[in-house]
Formats: sequence, structure tokens, C-alpha cells
Amino acid sequence: MSTVKIDIGQLSIRYLIDGSKNAGMGIFELTVGPGSNTPPPHSHRHNEEIVYVLDGTLRYTVGSETRDLAPGQTMHTPKGVVHGFSNPFPDAARALIIMSPDIGAQYFKDVADAVGAGGPPDKAALMAVMDRYGLVPADPAG
Repeated sequence: MSTVKIDIGQLSIRYLIDGSKNAGMGIFELTVGPGSNTPPPHSHRHNEEIVYVLDGTLRYTVGSETRDLAPGQTMHTPKGVVHGFSNPFPDAARALIIMSPDIGAQYFKDVADAVGAGGPPDKAALMAVMDRYGLVPADPAG
């Protein structure tokens, strides 16, 4: 199976295993440039995930715990728990993301279409994509 690469701003997703085709586990490589715009904190109604850092340092938050993950370090996000990530560091960070069941590469293609249509990102379109795939933005009053 060939990999699928999707760029969303300074984020790059390279799908290695698209488990959405059979409701199985999926794996993708996520590259986060320094100071990148990242998705808002959110939870997943149907998926849990594990992040495993390969290069650089990735700031990752699960619930109330925030850690700066170095290569070889991981965090687990249970289904329904708010999480988010950023890269406030000078070098790009690269991580493997394992999702079960997988959300699929099509989600990221749909996000890329919503935010890359020219002009400012269409927040309503992005929220609709997130909802369609079971992502729930964190309550800002939270």
C-alpha cells in the first residue's frame, strides 16, 4: 500500500496505514513545524490515540497533563479526553500517531480543503468536518 501525504499549513501528515478502510488501527507520521498553527484542543467520540515522538520536541496535552515529548517518548489519549499539541521549539517535530479505530486519511484531506480554499480558513466548514468525523472541540470555558 502506498503512503498518502497531506499538507495543512505547516503540518504534514503522511499516512502509513489507513485503518479506516476496515475500521482498524491506523498509523500516520505527523510533522509539526516550529510555531505551526495546530488544531484546537479537541476530543474524539470514537477514537483513542497514541503519539510517539521520532524527532524534535512536541508539546502534547492530554486532559490536564502537558509534557514536552522528546524522541522515544509517548502519551496516550483515551476516547473522549481533550487533547492538543504544539511546537513552540526552534526545530520541526516528527511523531507517529496510532489511532484505533482509525479516523482515516480522508479526514485530513477534508480539513485541508476547508482551511486551504483561499483566504482565511472557513471556521464553520472546519467545524462541520470535525463533527462529521467525531471530533469535538474543547469547551473554551472549560
